[in-house]
Amino acid sequence: MAEAFSGDWLALREPFDAMARDPGLASRLSAALPARPTLLDLGAGTGSLTRWLGHAIGRPQAWILADADTLLIDRAFETMEDAALAVGWRTTFPARRTLLLHSPRGAWRVEAVLADLARAPDGLPLLKADAVVCSALCDLVSEGWLARIAAACAARRLPFYAALNVSGRARFAPPHPGDAWVARGFARDQRRDKGFGGAALGEAAPAAIARAFAARGYEVLRAPSPWRIPRQAGEMAGELASGHAEAALASEAPRDGWRIREWLDDRVGEADAGRLAATVPHDDVLCLPPPRSPR
Repeated sequence: MAEAFSGDWLALREPFDAMARDPGLASRLSAALPARPTLLDLGAGTGSLTRWLGHAIGRPQAWILADADTLLIDRAFETMEDAALAVGWRTTFPARRTLLLHSPRGAWRVEAVLADLARAPDGLPLLKADAVVCSALCDLVSEGWLARIAAACAARRLPFYAALNVSGRARFAPPHPGDAWVARGFARDQRRDKGFGGAALGEAAPAAIARAFAARGYEVLRAPSPWRIPRQAGEMAGELASGHAEAALASEAPRDGWRIREWLDDRVGEADAGRLAATVPHDDVLCLPPPRSPR
């Protein structure tokens, strides 16, 4: 089973994800889709990408949320319904795990499928999809996993859109003497096997996506999508620091743990005082299939 994340963390990061994703690539994807597209969202979590990208598509659409965590899927439906009602949209549930959001520009049909993504593309309803999308997923997967997804997409000429792939080292401000220790340990943890059949791609994910799809004739478009966490966002900055420290502690030698714990104590204090900011480089990647050859 692939690595999982808590719904509370996904909810906390959602507004920062939304601000970071590149709208230009979302528009290019929308233009490449049919009039009423169906999108398969891998590792959908609480539906953050659906809520953001659905507005960029801006017309009748269907979504299949693929995740292994039933609690996250349930939360996705609840959150999506709440967001729709908050802006005055009507919602209906025509079937179990099927939600209709009646937007002024056409209905969004949202369904879910329980899937162990480590086995992908096995178990995924690719025959129903017009595109495969994901967010904050591909830096966790292995090169072999990515090759299988690229081959499956190419077999059906499906666009592939991967948002928020880590592309560099996180930078915290103000500087701290322990930054290098934490960064080194975090980078080591970033490449461990996250349950996708080999070393995780980490910062190499954007280039690996480009290689896998370009080799199959796809046009590959990339755009930076960095997280920018301001000092006013103390909770997010503190959680980010805690995540980095936890990962570093798991990969560093025990004798060096005191340096990381000292760093975390200082960083949490700064976050609580509204003095900690951070930037995390990401890239969005859009892969479009080649045009069909004339008969």
